[in-house]
Amino acid sequence: MTALAFSGLDRGTLVGMQAGIDDVARAAGVSTATVSRALRNLPNVNARTRERVQAVAAELGYVASPSAASLASGRTRAIGLISPWVNRWFFASIIDGAERALRAHGYDVLLYTFDIERAGTTPRIDPDVLRRRVDGILVVGLPLAQDELEALLGLGYPLVCIGWGGSEEATVRLDDRVIGLEAVRHLIRLGHRTIGHITGTPDDVHPWSPPVDRATGWREALLEAGLEPDPTLVERGHFEVAGGRASVKRLLARHPDLTAVFAASDEMAMGVILGLRDLGLRVPEDVSVMGVDGHELGELVGLTTMSQPVDEQGRAAAELVLDMINGKTPPRRIVFPARLVERSSTAPPRRGV
Repeated sequence: MTALAFSGLDRGTLVGMQAGIDDVARAAGVSTATVSRALRNLPNVNARTRERVQAVAAELGYVASPSAASLASGRTRAIGLISPWVNRWFFASIIDGAERALRAHGYDVLLYTFDIERAGTTPRIDPDVLRRRVDGILVVGLPLAQDELEALLGLGYPLVCIGWGGSEEATVRLDDRVIGLEAVRHLIRLGHRTIGHITGTPDDVHPWSPPVDRATGWREALLEAGLEPDPTLVERGHFEVAGGRASVKRLLARHPDLTAVFAASDEMAMGVILGLRDLGLRVPEDVSVMGVDGHELGELVGLTTMSQPVDEQGRAAAELVLDMINGKTPPRRIVFPARLVERSSTAPPRRGV
């Protein structure tokens, strides 16, 4: 066991009281920054010094507090996580996956959330709420205006986008255009020709936004089959059950010949099923319905969906931002696949249509 030197202090006195990082540093003959690095297994501490510091800390019963570690290292051991919602399935699942991965590395999450109004207006991001409070930033499913993005990047912290992102930002996401394309191709293979699409909110206009890409896939699949992507076949469901329920009624009022609906999320698709029931229509006999996500309740209602690995995306984003914090050069883009899960909500259209 390494011998301990207690400079000018009685060991029994120190052991009998609450030792601080300064006490450990004096006893080990090193700086407080070295104590912090040694106890957290950071680089730039030689093996003998690390062993001596750890032995002194154990002898004195010293346990580093998060705030002390932050002062010594210049790090907060916290990651800012910006999300428009916490009560919707995709966002809650991403947050859960990211938080569990971060906690496994000793990081906390500072959650910054706000409601997007039904009118579709999104409050502006205030980067100052994160200044000097985090080591990195995750932005979940919230396409930002270019000036907002630049303001966040201006803080100087590593930033990772989850579920969205342009060509310059580190991004974990799906290929949403391909998802829309494959979903509508499935409906076309079943024989559907009048296929409605339910998308998100009115401000979903950024070229790197998932609903924009999924709508692009819807249009491309129709054109590929020689069908007209009529804009009156598109409705906004605000990524919620109630929105999907109301929007399918508006679609059918304009297009009574509608035989299928592709919703950009499972929650909206479940709302579509409820709306069809309100109208006395059957799924899939009268109208086929499919969504995107792989929501755990989808199986309960027999929902056909493009299923995505949500927890894995949260974990991957957490690992990505930690690698960036530690000076590594990780991949700038991680794209997860989605797979078609066919259930009872889709079938060939009724005869005569």
